Amino acid sequence: MPSNGTAEEAKQPLLDYSSTAARSKFGDGRDDDGLDLSQRVWIESKKLWHIVGPSMFSRLASFSMFVITQAFAGHLGDHELAAVSIASNVVVGFNFGLLLGMASALETLCGQAFGAKKYHMLGIYMQRSWIILFICCIFLLPLYLFASPILKLLGQPSNIAELSGVVSLWMIPLHFSFAFQFPLQRFLHYFFSAFFLCDLLLILW
Repeated sequence: MPSNGTAEEAKQPLLDYSSTAARSKFGDGRDDDGLDLSQRVWIESKKLWHIVGPSMFSRLASFSMFVITQAFAGHLGDHELAAVSIASNVVVGFNFGLLLGMASALETLCGQAFGAKKYHMLGIYMQRSWIILFICCIFLLPLYLFASPILKLLGQPSNIAELSGVVSLWMIPLHFSFAFQFPLQRFLHYFFSAFFLCDLLLILW
């Protein structure tokens, strides 16, 4: 049987609407049935965009790096554009998906730690994830070092495979940055506001 203190704590509301800050941010708790449809849609839209807006911006900033890189490479020539596209989509894309999938496990751990109010475990999980992903980056490093022979083995033309190998070598710092960026994104998602995540991506960009 739970103690009296635990039972009283379980009966406490998650949000205290009595404070002025809570009423200004989440509303005053009154029923919205008196409002018309357009006003209710506007209120719900503001709440929704307040949550998903920074997340959408961070995703666009992450993927636009590859798009802008390929757009500038197109001014150099057709072979350079093909080399950058192959290096970005094949070599970096493969490692990006693998590291992102491994970092997604941190999202579950951080959610459990945040729900259990063990906030100190968020930093511990992030540091452990840094170490694990950094070791995985070392094991995946030969894909960048030997990108040219691997692409030739897959049937790519020799000149494009050589250029893709050169581009892959220059993307090694980006490869290791994923090991620190992905866990830090999950950490900031739960521990701080999503706007800090936007600032982080702008700095990394």
